[in-house]
Amino acid sequence: MADSHDSSVVVSEALRADDLGKRVPLPSGELTILDGVGFTIAKGEAVAIVGASGSGKSTLLSLLAGLDVPSQGRVLLDGAALSALDEDGRARVRGEKVGFVFQSFQLLPSLTALENVMLPLELRGDDDAEGPARAILSQVGLGERLGHYPRQLSGGEQQRVALARAFVTRPAVLFADEPTGNLDTTTGQAIVELLFKLNRDAGTTLVLVTHDERLAARCGRILRLDGGRLVKA
Repeated sequence: MADSHDSSVVVSEALRADDLGKRVPLPSGELTILDGVGFTIAKGEAVAIVGASGSGKSTLLSLLAGLDVPSQGRVLLDGAALSALDEDGRARVRGEKVGFVFQSFQLLPSLTALENVMLPLELRGDDDAEGPARAILSQVGLGERLGHYPRQLSGGEQQRVALARAFVTRPAVLFADEPTGNLDTTTGQAIVELLFKLNRDAGTTLVLVTHDERLAARCGRILRLDGGRLVKA
């Protein structure tokens, strides 16, 4: 019984940060970007990371997603200890468990909307990439724009493609970094509604970095950073 209980505890956690620190060397000495940050995020939770510019938000997101490694502490993503893995291992975990939405959309300009959304499925080796990609593009209102390239789409449409690409793999955790930062207020609001709807439907764990307090308030919990330290968890 103990074993099954232990595994259920692990499964209920999407993310765990233990005593995370990040320091970088500078000519004038060492700069501490993050210091002793620790928290747990449950599966299915929506959490906002907020703080002033330079507070360490983007660095924390990079560590949580395994894009960077901490100077101290560790990150467990869906049970995988990221800092114990090499770069290829972390990339494999990201491919299997993580979706990303960025402020700058990060679409490949040489691929159509459909091809951009198919890409993570193809990289994962799925037999059918086109079917799920078509279905989710339809879901985000772009069923008629499958053959359009990013340059032929508005900012809001490009972010819809990015949302479709992030959710098509059914990730365990979705990281969104200022997802409305490049959009006007009305378009941004529509993207927020779509993000939370897709997240709710998929039961994904959402980690959202934002400076927008109203957007942060849509999440179930707010983690506030100040000078590299967690001031509210």
